[in-house]
Amino acid sequence: MKHAINTICFAAVLSLLGSTAFAQSDTVQQSAAPSRQSEARFSRADHDLNPVVVTGTGTYHRANNSPVAVKVITAKELRDTHATTLEDALTRLTTNVTTHTSGMGTFVNFNGISDDYVVILENGKRISGDDRWSRISMANVRRIEIYSGAASALYGSDAIAGVINIITEESREPVSASSDTRFRSNGRLDQDIKVDATAGPVSSHTTYTHHQADNWQVNHYQAFEEDGTEVLKLTGRPMSTAFHSNDLAEKLDFRINDQWSLYLRGSYYDHQTARPQSATYFTQKKNTSSSSSSASPSPSSSTSSPSSPSPSSSSSPVPVDGGLSAVSYSYTPKVAYTYDLHHTSYLYGGGARWTPNSRIHVYLDIYSDNFVSKYAYWQTAEKEAYDETRKRTHYVNETLRGIFRLASWNKLSAGAEFVQESLNSQSDNIDFETTNTYNLFAQDELTICRSFEAVVGVRYTQNDHFGAAFTPNAGLFFHAGDFRLRANYAGGYRTPTLSQLYATDQAKTALRYTLFNTELKPEKNHFVNLNAEYSNSWMVVSVSGFLNKIRDMINYRTMTQAEIDASASLTALQNEGWTTIRQRDNIDRATLCGITTSVKFLLPYGFTIGGGYTFTDSEAETQTLDKKTQQYVTTTSPVDKSVKHVGSVLASWDKTWNDYHLTITLSGHIQGERYSSTYGYAETTGQWDLTTRHTIALKNFTLEPGLGIENLFNQRDTSPWNSNFSTINPGRSLIIGLRMKF
Repeated sequence: MKHAINTICFAAVLSLLGSTAFAQSDTVQQSAAPSRQSEARFSRADHDLNPVVVTGTGTYHRANNSPVAVKVITAKELRDTHATTLEDALTRLTTNVTTHTSGMGTFVNFNGISDDYVVILENGKRISGDDRWSRISMANVRRIEIYSGAASALYGSDAIAGVINIITEESREPVSASSDTRFRSNGRLDQDIKVDATAGPVSSHTTYTHHQADNWQVNHYQAFEEDGTEVLKLTGRPMSTAFHSNDLAEKLDFRINDQWSLYLRGSYYDHQTARPQSATYFTQKKNTSSSSSSASPSPSSSTSSPSSPSPSSSSSPVPVDGGLSAVSYSYTPKVAYTYDLHHTSYLYGGGARWTPNSRIHVYLDIYSDNFVSKYAYWQTAEKEAYDETRKRTHYVNETLRGIFRLASWNKLSAGAEFVQESLNSQSDNIDFETTNTYNLFAQDELTICRSFEAVVGVRYTQNDHFGAAFTPNAGLFFHAGDFRLRANYAGGYRTPTLSQLYATDQAKTALRYTLFNTELKPEKNHFVNLNAEYSNSWMVVSVSGFLNKIRDMINYRTMTQAEIDASASLTALQNEGWTTIRQRDNIDRATLCGITTSVKFLLPYGFTIGGGYTFTDSEAETQTLDKKTQQYVTTTSPVDKSVKHVGSVLASWDKTWNDYHLTITLSGHIQGERYSSTYGYAETTGQWDLTTRHTIALKNFTLEPGLGIENLFNQRDTSPWNSNFSTINPGRSLIIGLRMKF
């Protein structure tokens, strides 16, 4: 009843805001963005060096007139490099994003910090769920906008490190269709299909995306430590797990008149791994006799066949010794996996747009994003195949926002937002938990004089668990001729997730028990960014410096013996044999500072050259328990998964002969050592790709075959399994692509 009353009151606030049109919109594309006809008159520099951006302020600006610096990846760059996923595009074409892969999967870092602190949007609407990086169809991406910095005032919780906004293209032709297919080694297939149709006031926009890949491995050994010595044992677990995924999305637009339009949208995403059922790992036993030591083969003799070791029904040990120690060990093969992971996501929603005149734009968006993760157990001699639900999440968003142009020098954006999040997780022992967040936000853009502008904003947040909070942002923008200077400050605010609040975990192998903690505090940060930029009709040079100070970060805190002795429940857990009892707590803080530079040159004869470099210095402080003294000590280290040096290069050449257009592109991503609190430093790595795109324009049909080489210099990381891999790329590969557009 309490939540129902709160929702009704919140709806009343939404209605009031709608009547006054004090709302913000990040989907003003159809009304405020330049039309297709006007864009056709823009020069090459306008498209490549000075695109339209919306993410930094929520309102449309040309990039060189935006009060906030925003990095843009264009559709041409995506096609030229044959980028197949959002993660692929960001890793290849920016220096802000790095990836980390371990036995637990692939994780993305943004400006040195986990993607847990990054908001991903599609046309201004948040994407939730564990597979949010994989649910974007590259077939209809018009551009990707990347805002580095805290943006909680505009985009709410989690926007502590930055925002990535994918802007899509929607054709208004009577019928428009395209198909984009790419093949690479190791069974990697990527397929994007897009169909648009318009009949009178109704238009339909449909996309379908399919991705798949095989398992692959570059080293069949896993390293572990025994008595201070590194030893190797065979493993059949793959470095990269096979999978297939499908995503189908539909959007219907209804244009009622010049003032009103409506839309409905929905999507369904399905992702399933295909791990090898024959994969094994080995349990370890130290040999007590010297004869077994002499019989132990070396790694080289054990890896003559590239196939994964098969599980054995025999109990006799399989001796494998890495040759790094005089001590011998025996290993008994065990089945590594008994199930695959099956993820599904479905989204549905709709909205309306009202533009009574050129000074008022009001938008209402309502949608529900739902994610389900299951264990898909295999058929065995003892049991039938079955699915077991692992986790369910629900994300509901109701937002009313728009732009109110008070004067030629003043643009006020404001809005109200309601967010509900729910979680049911068997793996975390959570039956059902939910939380509601109510937000009011406003931002004012002021033109103080011809060369000087300011932006000031604030968000008010009321959360069921954490009460009220204010999150501010402010920016100054000075421009004179081709020079621009920007200074921005923003506060960030991230509420603990439901999993962090309520999850318990029992790691039986490590004898570790993790408690839930409902007393967690929100994580907060201060982000300062300074940017200097010079641009003209053929070049743009940008330099930014940033400082990000995060406090009250959540990590695991081991309980002291005094705390255990004072609690009957904790004492009972210890008596059950749990040697480590811990809970999540606000014990960490981090400071990140860095410099990001980027350049792009439009040269004669169709040449384009660009690149960037990001230096990030980070320091994380955490409280760790010395079990001998039972005292907490503060330890410092780089932020986990952070990389100090990242560089990128992009060079292309375009040439047209009548109805044939050729593009040749060389792209490179160079990444320095990446720190891991568990595995230490990963090695420096780099990947270079050489691609070609051939466009053949016919009357109503465009044929665009593509050919290229991925990982030109065959850069691989052959470290043992479960290491801090610098890259999981399987090696040099031919890229074959075909794009058809009607």
